Amino acid sequence: MKSIKALPLLFLAILLFNFSAKAQTKPTIYTVGDSTVKNGRGDGSGGLWGWGDYIGQFLDTTKVNIENHALGGTSSRTFQDKGLWIAVLNKLKKGDYVLIQFGHNDNGPLNDTLRARGTIKGIGKESQEIDNLITKKHETVHTYGWYIQKVVREAKSKGAIPIICSPIPRNDWKDGKVPRNDTSYGLWARQIAEKEKVTFINLNDKMAIEMEKLGEAKVTGTYFYKRDHTHTSAKGAVLSASVIINQLKNSDNSLKKYILENPKIVLPAKKNVFLIGDSTMADNKNDMAVGWGVPFPEYCDTTRVNIINKARGGRSTRTYTKEGLWDEVKNQLKPGDFVIIQFGHNDAGAVDKEKFRGSLKGNGDETQQVVRDSLTETVHTFGWYMEKFIKETKEKGAVPIVLSQTPRNEWPNDKVERRSDSYGKWSKTAAENQGAFYIDLNEIVALKYEALGKEKVKPFFPKDHTHTGLEGATLNAFTVAESIKKLKDCKLKDYIEIPK
Repeated sequence: MKSIKALPLLFLAILLFNFSAKAQTKPTIYTVGDSTVKNGRGDGSGGLWGWGDYIGQFLDTTKVNIENHALGGTSSRTFQDKGLWIAVLNKLKKGDYVLIQFGHNDNGPLNDTLRARGTIKGIGKESQEIDNLITKKHETVHTYGWYIQKVVREAKSKGAIPIICSPIPRNDWKDGKVPRNDTSYGLWARQIAEKEKVTFINLNDKMAIEMEKLGEAKVTGTYFYKRDHTHTSAKGAVLSASVIINQLKNSDNSLKKYILENPKIVLPAKKNVFLIGDSTMADNKNDMAVGWGVPFPEYCDTTRVNIINKARGGRSTRTYTKEGLWDEVKNQLKPGDFVIIQFGHNDAGAVDKEKFRGSLKGNGDETQQVVRDSLTETVHTFGWYMEKFIKETKEKGAVPIVLSQTPRNEWPNDKVERRSDSYGKWSKTAAENQGAFYIDLNEIVALKYEALGKEKVKPFFPKDHTHTGLEGATLNAFTVAESIKKLKDCKLKDYIEIPK
């Protein structure tokens, strides 16, 4: 009986052994290169990704492992000098693959106090003796081709399969075309591949072709950022990876048997940025009254965040709550989202007559009962409603940012009117009470208006003294973006794009 009971355990042990053995024989694809293969920690910081972070989505990872060992700032030389290549080499086993792409950083100085990462141009045997100004060590510097060939030969010695890629193109354009590097690093990468009889992926040329099909206007700001012509966004990294995959499909390299027929590419989920406020923020569908929330997306990385303008003209903190507008936003909030809150222009209205939108002054807990159409409403202070928005935003795991209201085009004593002793003050107090970020937009914009002068500010307000046209709204939107960028420890600043 004991031997019969032991059979299931024995069977389980055999299964586990077979599973473990299978896992160990599963080939691994190693990627080695610079920041265009893996940017930073490979977590998309600053919106920048390398193709090594996405190539795995095109492959059957039940049959092959992916390890991205690329490091930003490295050249073919420093990747080896820093011990990064030997770490990969020590792990290589027969049947593994090594995707190699270097060149972006090889063009620097051979020896300096900044990086000392350059290599000698070409694929020859020339070398130069240096006393490295950074490492303080004596070093022999070789050609770009020498370092690439070394990686290829050492990978082969372990039974691995090297694949050489030319460096991705930069987002530089001339007469509608993307310049190639087929007379420098692209050429030398191909020459080493031919010399060593390994697969060569002309990533530089093939990706440039795809970029040209899209056109400069679409590529810039979607696949690359305006601020950076070298590093790709998530979409750009996927484009690079797709080019490599398509080239592998048309090669005789055995890696192509792991390519998925219909890959499902998943880009990083976008954060949501909700704007709640009144007509000075809202999209009023009116050229004479444009809220700053309309041009605000121009200063945001909309490849990574959605700007959702939920501001509504004519609303106060009270009516935004009473009409269910806040609940609509709150119910959509997810951890990591942001809510920009700005009210005050309509809160000064009557509490118990006319539009019934006024809130009580201050930040206290006092209330007033208001009867309207046989229904009784409990009206709270402006600060109470603001704190409600802040507190409930944080309860959802989202980040609240409070702004004081935009200034009106009113100039008592030749100075722009402030509301720093009322709604600005109460907004700041609400933010402080609930531990929220605060921007005194009223003061910052007022100072800009005063620097410009009355006559230049006047066209900003084509309708009245409260509502801006597009030009004024753009100045306010830029000021909001600029101010967010200066907020210490506010994660939203990572998604703000200030034109240079």
